[in-house]
Amino acid sequence: MHERSILSNGLRVLTSAMPHTRSVSVGVFVGAGSRYEHDAIAGASHFLEHMLFKGSPKRPQPQLISGAIEGVGGVINASTDREVTTYWTKTPANHFGLAMDVLADMVRRPLLPPDEYERERGVILEELAMTYDQPDAYADLLIDQTLWPDQPMGRDIGGTPESVRAMPLAAVAEYHARQYIPANAVVAVAGNVTHEQAVAEAEALLGDWAGGDPLAPYRVEASAPGARVVIAQKRTNQAHVALALEGVPGDDPARYAVDILSTALGDGMTSRLFVELRERQGLVYEIFSCASHYRDCGALSVYFGSDPKKVDDAIGAVLSELDRLRQGLDAEELRRVVEYSTGRMMLRLEDTRSAMAWLGAQELLHGETRTPEEVAAEVRALTPDDIRRAAERCLLPNACKLAVVGPYRSQARFQRLLAA
Repeated sequence: MHERSILSNGLRVLTSAMPHTRSVSVGVFVGAGSRYEHDAIAGASHFLEHMLFKGSPKRPQPQLISGAIEGVGGVINASTDREVTTYWTKTPANHFGLAMDVLADMVRRPLLPPDEYERERGVILEELAMTYDQPDAYADLLIDQTLWPDQPMGRDIGGTPESVRAMPLAAVAEYHARQYIPANAVVAVAGNVTHEQAVAEAEALLGDWAGGDPLAPYRVEASAPGARVVIAQKRTNQAHVALALEGVPGDDPARYAVDILSTALGDGMTSRLFVELRERQGLVYEIFSCASHYRDCGALSVYFGSDPKKVDDAIGAVLSELDRLRQGLDAEELRRVVEYSTGRMMLRLEDTRSAMAWLGAQELLHGETRTPEEVAAEVRALTPDDIRRAAERCLLPNACKLAVVGPYRSQARFQRLLAA
């Protein structure tokens, strides 16, 4: 599946050779994200992600960075999460050297021009405002705040309007110098290139990259029991609802069992939530669940949109399915869900970008990279008892948190639903 090398400066280079493809995907993964930020610099990781596209000494204008990749038919983009920031390209394989050069240049040597910084501040404020105008995104933000109140894990990854307005360029530049160092980064490559090619390019472009000790992420702090229900009143045609329970960290032995619970609950057209709420009761158009795993915490979440007049019935139906799921899965349902999960994983990894992301994220977050076959074998080894124990651990009665965005003023009706 992959090969791994470490340069003398600590930079890790991982590759997955896919000689049957015509493309190559390259990613630079950096240990930078919202949970590395104190309140005064909330949103620095995301702000910096934007600024790295604003010019480097070799390509001093934004259009020269994007144009270098788009000029050969490729794609370049980036994303910021709580624990990692990723910069990636996907190009025809014969332009691998160009892709590496563009990414290495922008990650190591951003110009951070003051005029672009001020312009981008306005862009990011518009991006934050967009969250509050998109009810589904707003519900996601509220449920995170309810799960992890008053700490970085529960904060918008982009920061707050107040922190973005006040953040000086010097703070972002200092953050870049602290976090963007070789020991805190991974280069992952997947596609029609060899490991030797990738290591040689990384050595030439990043071998003299130096740095010190990065900031550590803020750990999740246990807080006093807070509100189980949060409401955002908006005039919407649908009520947008997020429910969540605490999950497990990414290195927890029960991780795959929780993933299977989530898949059985709300992933795909044969999942319990889809069959019950859409096919049988006609209460929703879209409904899904997901399991999230971080360094020291996790979540099992459900999202749906529903007619405001039917939202009580929809929430009640979701809670009933969670109650039923506490009993676990029988052998036949477990077999079906395992085959669905492992099959989808294998299909995703036919794409060079997905294979690149598989390598980089695992290496940066866990310090090791498991093959799809290893993961599939562990998932297939799960028993009904494993699933039941995970359900008993995570699907605790009276522990569900609820966020609702819609035409409601009072929390009382929703609190009664959770207490029923």
